[in-house]
Amino acid sequence: MSDSCCPAAIGPGLGDTFDEVVVPHLAAARRLARWLTRNEHDADDVVQEASLRAFQYFRSFTGGNGRAWFLTIVRNTCADWRGRSANGRSDPFDEEQHSTAQAVTADPEVLALQADDAALIARALRNLPDRFHQVLALREIEGLSYRELADAIGIPIGTVMSRLARAREALRAELGDQLKRGGASSPLATRDEGADVVLL
Repeated sequence: MSDSCCPAAIGPGLGDTFDEVVVPHLAAARRLARWLTRNEHDADDVVQEASLRAFQYFRSFTGGNGRAWFLTIVRNTCADWRGRSANGRSDPFDEEQHSTAQAVTADPEVLALQADDAALIARALRNLPDRFHQVLALREIEGLSYRELADAIGIPIGTVMSRLARAREALRAELGDQLKRGGASSPLATRDEGADVVLL
């Protein structure tokens, strides 16, 4: 393992413990890893490896934003993981999604349309280049601020803003392409005329 996987942090870190800096962000790390690896089992392995790296290099953490520091390690571990993995991209079978025993909590048509929309957006995100996929996952899913994004990715804040704008535009274009390819059978294309649907 190289030291490059663990970013340097800024500011004093006296008195910070591993449990205070890393443990509160394990759920966010798992969500990010799941988005970047596109596989639940790989995400678990990535978070475990990233946690070990964070523990091993914790003495290099000198304070500052622990969340950004740890998510940077997770992002770098994902990049290493993808490089080592010979497995192609695959969607694991989700028993909960395909189970017939699910409790009905709303109108079945609404649930079906929401599931179709989520699947469409997930497919569009998967088709984006990694630099756009990562910045959207960190900003829109994990809720990192521009400053936290700049720290996590290691780029200037101005670049973060322009990359986010390009990533959102690429996502819009990809969604448009998928809707065109899907034609009238696409879930977003078959909405009632009067329905209030806003897509990005």
